[in-house]
Amino acid sequence: MTDSISNFIIQIQNASFVGKASITVPYSNLIASIAELLVKKGYVKSATKKGKKVQKFLEVELLTIDGRSRVSGVQRLSKPSKRLYRGHSEIYPVKQGYGTLVVSTPKGILSDDEARKEKVGGEILFTIW
Repeated sequence: MTDSISNFIIQIQNASFVGKASITVPYSNLIASIAELLVKKGYVKSATKKGKKVQKFLEVELLTIDGRSRVSGVQRLSKPSKRLYRGHSEIYPVKQGYGTLVVSTPKGILSDDEARKEKVGGEILFTIW
């Protein structure tokens, strides 16, 4: 069993460290919604679905500012072996507000500030800064 979320965020981190412009990952609805959130938060430039039926994949363009990647680091918090759930009152800002916490909620994939604003908790997936 592979952890597709860990695979996705580690590919983003490694590609940003070596200066790649884009990555391709196998498509899933969960990965697509995480990529949409990262586009909205300004960590990646775009995420487009490519391919047909069984062989779909997601092409993610990384965002660079002055030749440096916007992604400095990622940390997977909830793992398949140990899930991590928090209520909305237990979700705190990451890196004094410079990072983003990605939360899987009943209302979809939300960032930490959106989850606090909508007063909904869920599974803490990962942090990105």
